[in-house]
Amino acid sequence: MGVATTSYMTVRKPRDTIEFLEHCHAAGAGGIQAPLTSLDPGYLGRLRDRAGRLEMYIEVMGPLPKADLSQFEAVARAAAGVGALCIRAACLGGRRYETFQSLDEWKRFVSDSHAAIERALPICARYRVKLAIENHKDWTAEEFAALPARYASPWLGVCLDTGNNMALLDESAALAEALAPYTISTHIKDMAVLPYEEGFLLSEVPLGDGMLDLKRIVDIIRRAQPATKMTLEMITRNPLRVPCLTDGYWATFPERSGLHLARTLRMVNEKRSAAPLPRLDGKSPAEQLAYEEENVRRCLAYARDRLGLV
Repeated sequence: MGVATTSYMTVRKPRDTIEFLEHCHAAGAGGIQAPLTSLDPGYLGRLRDRAGRLEMYIEVMGPLPKADLSQFEAVARAAAGVGALCIRAACLGGRRYETFQSLDEWKRFVSDSHAAIERALPICARYRVKLAIENHKDWTAEEFAALPARYASPWLGVCLDTGNNMALLDESAALAEALAPYTISTHIKDMAVLPYEEGFLLSEVPLGDGMLDLKRIVDIIRRAQPATKMTLEMITRNPLRVPCLTDGYWATFPERSGLHLARTLRMVNEKRSAAPLPRLDGKSPAEQLAYEEENVRRCLAYARDRLGLV
């Protein structure tokens, strides 16, 4: 199992790709998913050579291109140069139900996202590096599965996040079944939930401590895409609020039925966490750093011992 830099986004916040590679190797990881902190050819050569010696894979994180394509092209060229398996990107940096206040706003986002993907794909083809779009609390399972199907490009696939779409009332194993044929990158995580007055609280927790059937999900991905790497995203932070009982939450979901809400709230009640959800409140900076690192290492141990990811 590899590790995404977003596993350390709260406290440690890695700032150098080679240093992050070394840190993950020391923790027993098999690869990294990370932004490139330098596009200097000498730096990229050192990164490629060190990853090769350590027998670790690299997936590059980067944004989708704006109207100016130069930055994305530079990242694509660098990703190809270091032997990256893909460029992981997301259409939305935030959460759909927090970012958009109306259906028109959402529709503009959809149009802009397609335009960005259409700009990116010829560049990916030129440098022969795949683009993996993450389900990032933006597209529902049905909407997201239509993305790669629409383009039918060998350079476009999915970075399957196993927990994000719970915030959109999708079931994780069903999401994996829908997206596995297109999955070329992953964010493997476990999730825990608790109800609150406006919906439910959602938290990443160490693998095995949550409610997801991780073995089943990994098997679904493996059957469809045996070569896809399993990369950990264990974000240590306070619980996220999913206000699915408020009117504002539903502003951009005109076609979601009450079935999704009923099914999710039933799941929350049946599988509510017996333990308090992780929180950083009240911990010193040193304690927060240690807690974040402990959670990542516990996940890697579980992946090795229980999921067969070595």
